[in-house]
Amino acid sequence: MEKHIVTTPQAPTPIGPYSQGVLKNRLLFISGQIPIDPKTGQVLAPDIEAETKQVMENLKAILLQAGMNFGHVMKTTIYLKDMRLFSKVNEVYGIYFESNFPARETVEVSGLPRDVSIQISVIAME
Repeated sequence: MEKHIVTTPQAPTPIGPYSQGVLKNRLLFISGQIPIDPKTGQVLAPDIEAETKQVMENLKAILLQAGMNFGHVMKTTIYLKDMRLFSKVNEVYGIYFESNFPARETVEVSGLPRDVSIQISVIAME
């Protein structure tokens, strides 16, 4: 079975040589999303809550394009520039999951694309 590239205009256009998502054998791998507004192509970063919401909305758009939702998410990886933002990120992140939460790790990094504070990648399964 070939891999299927998942793409939607409802999420930001990739800023490098990668795909928004790749689907193979019922597994969906979503590239790390940052808080770019797909309508304007601009970073939406007034505060960490708004950044996190935009990232989650970008992930949601890619999941929907693949016929999935957050209930299909098996694992997430959260990259933060400052771990002190974790509790605020966690509050917004938690709104998107109802139960049966995915596995997750959160790591602090020294920098992210476009100098944002957060990036999240996802693995989901049909």
